[in-house]
Parts: sequence; structure tokens; C-alpha cells
Amino acid sequence: MAKDMTLLWGSGSPPCWRVMIALEEKNLQGYNQKLLAFEKMEHKSQEVMAMNPRGQLPAFKHGSHVLNESYAACMYLESQFKSQGNKLMPDCPAEQALMYQRMFEGVTFTQKMADVIYYDWKVPEGERHDSAVKRNREALSAELKLWEGYLQKVSGSFLAGKTFSLADVIVFPSVAYVFRFGLSEERYPKLAAYYNSLKDRPSIKASWPPTWLENPQGQDMLKDI
Repeated sequence: MAKDMTLLWGSGSPPCWRVMIALEEKNLQGYNQKLLAFEKMEHKSQEVMAMNPRGQLPAFKHGSHVLNESYAACMYLESQFKSQGNKLMPDCPAEQALMYQRMFEGVTFTQKMADVIYYDWKVPEGERHDSAVKRNREALSAELKLWEGYLQKVSGSFLAGKTFSLADVIVFPSVAYVFRFGLSEERYPKLAAYYNSLKDRPSIKASWPPTWLENPQGQDMLKDI
């Protein structure tokens, strides 16, 4: 099964990492994979464009089925391999509803994080404004406090119930990313506890971004958020 799968990915990319965690959770090791370098613009190569015309990573294919959106790929893997590996969708309707809610709230989390971290990269120098930087940082702070509150209401180590689910597959890489960029564990203790409880999970450890392993020291961009 895994031999029919191909993943083109970039190190440290939350969308790529989500798909890799899902593949590990479903015991689908041994798939064809290729690590590409964003800084070399390899995500715009013909190889990627043939699978993903947007020129973005991940680019994922199973047989003739192409799923380049990380949410879609993760949901597809759980749907097609329900009986294999770890079950990622709870049966309980309340937990399933919460799982979907947290999964799709992850879009906002990731976007607000990216608005801060990649502002200088996305906005031309002449168009940058301190007011926009301040607004983005305040929005991310509010978002983080929201998630801190969510985690205060759950019992255990997971976002949507008693077990690791698609919500964790989707959201954990973004949580790891904010701590990589210096988010204060003291200021966000529930998020920190969530991060530390899952970072050694086998699927997460096996797919940990290689660039992070090579350079364990992160950045401090978010230390004052």
C-alpha cells in the first residue's frame, strides 16, 4: 500500500508534517518520498507542478489519487485505512464534533502564526507598517489565549477526547512551530504541556523536521507574544 504513495515535502512545513504524522499513525511507512528545499525554490520544480499546479508542498499521491491539501490528505488516509494503525477519528459524537471543530480552527491558528512570522517575507519592504506588525501580534496573542483556554477544559493530553485524533495531527505542528519561534512556556503553560506531552510520540518523533534536528536552537521572534 505505502509503495503506491508518493510525498514531496519540505522540512519544517506544518502542512507537510501533518501528512507525515498521519502516515506514521496509520503504519504506512515505506512510501516514496523526496525532501525538497524551499530556499532553493524546489517547490516550484516541474516535478512538484506536475502533482500540485499551485507549486506548493506537500504534494501527495496515492495511486492515481492526488491530494495536495494537508487536511484532505489526512482525512483521506484515515478514511481509507480505518482498520490499520491507530484510529484517528473517535466514535463518540461529542468527541467527533469537537475533533472537527478544533481541526478547522487550526486554519486560523496557522494563518495568524504565519502573519507574524512571515510578515517581512510576504510584504515588500516599502509596504511594511509598524501598525500592521502590532495588529498581527495582537491577533496571534488572542488566538494563543483562546487555545490555552481550550486546553484548560480538556482532561488528558489531547485536543478532542481521550485519544490522539486528527485534531492533534493537524494542530500539533503549528503548536510546535510557535515554540520553535520562542513562545514562552511560562506564559502559555497549557499549550506548553500539550506540546511537551506529544513531542515524543512515535509518529511525531519519527517525522520531526530534519532541519530542526540539525539546528535544535530555534528563534526568539515570539518570545514577547
